[in-house]
Amino acid sequence: MKKISLRARHAALLLLIVSLVLYGTDYLVFGHAPEIAAGFLGNLAFLPVYVLFVTLMIERVFKERERLAIRQKLNMVIGVFFSEVGTDLLRIFADFLVHPGELAARLRVTTHWTERDFRETAAFLAGYDLRIDSRRGDLVDLKHYLTGKREFMLGLLENPNLLEHDEFTDLLWAVFHLLQELEARHALAGLPASDLDHLSGDIRRAYTHLLREWLVYMRHLQRDYPYLFSLAVRLNPMDPAGHAEVY
Repeated sequence: MKKISLRARHAALLLLIVSLVLYGTDYLVFGHAPEIAAGFLGNLAFLPVYVLFVTLMIERVFKERERLAIRQKLNMVIGVFFSEVGTDLLRIFADFLVHPGELAARLRVTTHWTERDFRETAAFLAGYDLRIDSRRGDLVDLKHYLTGKREFMLGLLENPNLLEHDEFTDLLWAVFHLLQELEARHALAGLPASDLDHLSGDIRRAYTHLLREWLVYMRHLQRDYPYLFSLAVRLNPMDPAGHAEVY
């Protein structure tokens, strides 16, 4: 800090000397001291405006750089989530779908997708009636899977960068709520129809958030990391025939 302050003082002194030299040269060559004084006072009067303008511009640049840095860190957190939990959870949730065909067809992302494809698919998800039946899948397997990922997801919630992304935070809370609902029941077999319908609603909530965030994540990979996007397309959890091998 002292080194920086000393450097700033040296720079200020140098600029002051340069200014005095220039004003002195102007006076020696052209004379007209009153005009020089008037010009100096005019520039001095505008100095606060210059400082204000430069300060606002610099602050805006710094804020934009900070926002981009936070967004980049957040995208890394989301990427880790899908690598460790999200992609597998998409496959597990798909077992509870009443009509899986249409959703799988619309979410079969390819490397040729454009911005328009992503926008249209996002609009489709926003209006899609996601029908879930907790009787169709394995609730015990879902419970065991989420229990095993509890500590990992708790670690994500402690990340301060999540404060910048309400949608992803809502996704984590929806998944945690589903886990709490499953763990609160002593047994998941023989549940009444009303309770199974309640669990269907909890799965639907978490699945809806998960699908939307997955689509946003895929768009991010296509834009910023094409090589990761290529692998994510080949391992698309909505494509039962997906495989990592390139043919």
